[in-house]
Amino acid sequence: MEVLAVGDQFIPASAYVAALTGGVDVRVRTVDWAGSKAEQHAAQQRMEVAGPGAVPVPAELADAVVGAAVLCLHFAPVAAGLLRSAAALRLVAVARNGLENVDVATATARGVGVVPVYGRNASAVAELQLGLMLAEARNIARADASVKAGGWRKEFPGSRIEIAGRTVGMVGFGYVGRHFAAKLSGFACRLLSYDPYAPDELLDSCGVERALSLDAVFAESDFVVVQARHSPETDRFIGPAQFALMKPNAYFVNVARSRVVDTDALYEALAAGRIAGAGLDVFDHEPLGPDSPWRGLDNVTLTTHFGGDTVDTNRTSAALVADAVTEFLRTGRCMTAVNARALGWV
Repeated sequence: MEVLAVGDQFIPASAYVAALTGGVDVRVRTVDWAGSKAEQHAAQQRMEVAGPGAVPVPAELADAVVGAAVLCLHFAPVAAGLLRSAAALRLVAVARNGLENVDVATATARGVGVVPVYGRNASAVAELQLGLMLAEARNIARADASVKAGGWRKEFPGSRIEIAGRTVGMVGFGYVGRHFAAKLSGFACRLLSYDPYAPDELLDSCGVERALSLDAVFAESDFVVVQARHSPETDRFIGPAQFALMKPNAYFVNVARSRVVDTDALYEALAAGRIAGAGLDVFDHEPLGPDSPWRGLDNVTLTTHFGGDTVDTNRTSAALVADAVTEFLRTGRCMTAVNARALGWV
């Protein structure tokens, strides 16, 4: 059975090849998705909003997919046209949780399983959340910018609070939350989370209190971090009412998705100084334009949507993809496919 591994500027094809070696009788071919890292990330951003059809099928992928039974990839688009032309294809294994770059409905109609990998970048995202909390509360990035510009700044916005002993509220509690709670254990914080789907035993095992409402997280926390996935249920569900509940010396951190937040309401709260500050890795439009108002705020630490982009994450992602492919090659099915039930695999 033939596997096609599609490399991009984030996860090289060689990572899948290395993870797939041994244990199964398989032939692995490789192809690289053309383009720079910035171009590929921009393409993924378009697909998150408009689906896989928003990006033309790369010619190199259309040519290479012929004859492949399994397709391993990260950000590359798998639209309806590609799926219809890949007659031998039976499985698409995606090295991330989100499947915005795959036409799952067409894949299902063609009998092709689509498998995401869960938790692959949870540790990296949790670390960036903690980093942004420290950067904001201790003004690390602003002090660094001052020194490099020839200054020696000592006055900053915000409350310069310590993390230790504070209440940290989490919106959502999944893979990232588990890692985040563990990393915060040395700070002796009170951990609070609002997630109607997280079981009590999971929260208890991580030392996390269940918040009875979203509003309670915002009203009680010194730091609010967003860990919820973007979905119709969570679209812009954090807005003016929640920011009005925050303490004036509290910080807001979002390393998840910008579209779970009413970003206009967040900007207004920050610009007016109603909350101490924010750390943001995600934005509605990326990259930010040169005249973006976010660039002018002095109480925000901004990063370039790289929460999960580490060597460790990429290695873990390829290994999880290899696990799914190995299961399929050995059994003819993969139980973690999002369409496993529709395909009769469960």
